[in-house]
Amino acid sequence: MSDPHNTGSEAREMRPTLREALRRARIEAADRTGVVVELRDAEVARLEILNDALDPLFAQVPDKVDLFDLGISQGETPRLWIDVVAHVLMGRDKRIYRFVQDTRFGRIVLAESHDVAAIVDAVTDYVARRLIEREHAMVATPLPVAEPPARPPVPVAPKRRGGIGMFVFGFVMGALALFGLALFASLQNF
Repeated sequence: MSDPHNTGSEAREMRPTLREALRRARIEAADRTGVVVELRDAEVARLEILNDALDPLFAQVPDKVDLFDLGISQGETPRLWIDVVAHVLMGRDKRIYRFVQDTRFGRIVLAESHDVAAIVDAVTDYVARRLIEREHAMVATPLPVAEPPARPPVPVAPKRRGGIGMFVFGFVMGALALFGLALFASLQNF
């Protein structure tokens, strides 16, 4: 029974979109892969599913903000990079998403789940925190008003006694001591 008042747009809303069908097909393909050779492809497929789920979030990030660089690296361990220090990788069972951040103290796990929506929520919270950190860093704090600098004290050079005067004084005292000793010795011999 078709409703004569049913418009074409309502019929289109009821049909699944190609994007949703591709997503389901990727999930089915990723679930079926059990061969070791295909595990890496399954990881990449799951990360692509998450990447697609994160597209609406990153579409909302202002263009002038260049903190984030969403993309999949296909190295030995495939990763979905969120920014320079945070990424999502697959757990040991290749079905669990691990959202991690590298810090100077090591890697910390921010979220871990089988559910794409849970990881999307964790990444959304992370992006929001990073945007707030950026805003705080960009705010120019006024410089403190400094008192006029006080006059620096005039350095007083330590008083130095003349080195030559001390040498002459020592020489004269030594000569007098030798003269006195020679005089004392000559008087003893008489």
